[in-house]
Parts: sequence; C-alpha cells; structure tokens
Amino acid sequence: MAAPWLVDDELWALIEPVLPPWPERAPGPRPVNDRLCLQGVLFVLFTGITWQQLPPELGFGSGQTCWRRLCRWTDAGVFDRIHQILLAELNAARRIDWTRACVDAPCAGEKGGAGVGPSPVDRRKSGSKHHLICDGNGTPLKVITTGGNVPDITQVLALVDGVPPVAGKPGRPRRRPESLLGDKGYDSRHVRRELLRRRILPVISRRGEPDIRGLGKLRYVVEQTFALLHQFKRLAIRWERRLELHDSLISLGCALICWRRLKNQPA
Repeated sequence: MAAPWLVDDELWALIEPVLPPWPERAPGPRPVNDRLCLQGVLFVLFTGITWQQLPPELGFGSGQTCWRRLCRWTDAGVFDRIHQILLAELNAARRIDWTRACVDAPCAGEKGGAGVGPSPVDRRKSGSKHHLICDGNGTPLKVITTGGNVPDITQVLALVDGVPPVAGKPGRPRRRPESLLGDKGYDSRHVRRELLRRRILPVISRRGEPDIRGLGKLRYVVEQTFALLHQFKRLAIRWERRLELHDSLISLGCALICWRRLKNQPA
C-alpha cells in the first residue's frame, strides 16, 4: 500500500492546473518541485509533526520550504478551489445528498494564535472549535474555525451561506440543501426564521422538549465526518498560529475526503 501522503498521477492532474505558476525569472536557486512540496505538506498533515521535523531524506525539501509554499498556496486560495472542484465531481456523479445537511461543532485543542478563546468545557483552556456543515452522506461542505468559547448557534447561518456554489449538473450551481438538521444547541427563532427565508427547512430539536424521533440516526454522518477530518493529526490539535494556514489545511483535508469518496464510487 502506498503511503497516504504520496500524490498519485490522477490526483496531481487535478491539482497541478490550480497551482499558481512560479515566476520564470525568480531570483535565487531553482525552487523545489510543487509536487514534492505538496507531498511534504501532506506528510505534516497526516503525521502532525512540526515543520522543522520534516525528514529531508524523503526529498520533499526542508520544512521551511514546504511551509512557505503552503503560505503561497493559501494566499492563492488553492485548496478551497480544489475542494470546490471535487464537490462538483461528486455532484455530477450524484454522490451529494442535497435533501438534508447536518451541522455540529466539537471543540479542538489549540496552541495559540487568532481564532481562539477560553473553552467552557475544559477549565477555560485556550482552544479552537471547528464548525462543520456536511450533506446527508457526510461529505464536508464548509468548515469554520472559531474560539472554543463561541456558541455553536452563532455560526450556523455563516456555515449555510459559506457553502460554495457546487456545479457538476446542468443549470445554476447548487448551494442550498432542502433541510438542515441540528441538535438543541442550534434552537433559535432567529435561526429558524432565517433558514426558512433561505428556503431551507429547519429540523432542530427544541430546548425543554424531547428530541425529534430518529434525528440522531440522520445526524450521525456529521460525527463520522469529524472523525475523518480529525484523522489528520495536524487538524486534531491546532498547531498553526496563523488562522488562514490552519483553515487552508482544513480545506485540504476536506478535499482529500472528497477525493476518497470519488475514487470509491462504484463503476
């Protein structure tokens, strides 16, 4: 079995056109190949090691080289674009369930930087939180990183509005699910009203009342998606102090999840 951080030819053919070209007359020595740098970034993403610990004998270049290339790709929005392309591929293959979407937001550990706050469930330790919306099959559509003390309900509309336009079928790109499933942490008249205004049916348990029957069986996919996302050890604990770099790695993780689902499509 090939190492998970190695980029095969098929995936590279999808990624290479999205990468910004290197200036032809750039000063300094010849830069490390983009494909090798990407594999170095993936090595850090999968293993969770620091950039300084990236083994030079693997041929990916130094950790500083891969980190700088990640900064360059982040500024160009490369991984967001790759995630959007793969969502379109899944949509064309009818692998995205637009009948419902699910939201959730467990806390994640963090070392420092922007987008942090005292966790209300972990002795006020500084931490971050991932807010996720996925489709009915568990395909990640959008992730937002906030401080650990930010209430889940404050991000639900930002998640819904942050879903990128997904092409892949004739007509206008799709952005809205038909319904949104959430636990009691998302119970709010304002949220329900705004979801209905967006033509999305809110399926959210009300505080003080029994949970909607069968809702947990439909919402388990969001927990599964979080488990897949946090298998990337660099995301399970947030080490990137720069929020934009952490979010870029999240987009890369979401793209890899979509790629695996696309490759597992039955013939």
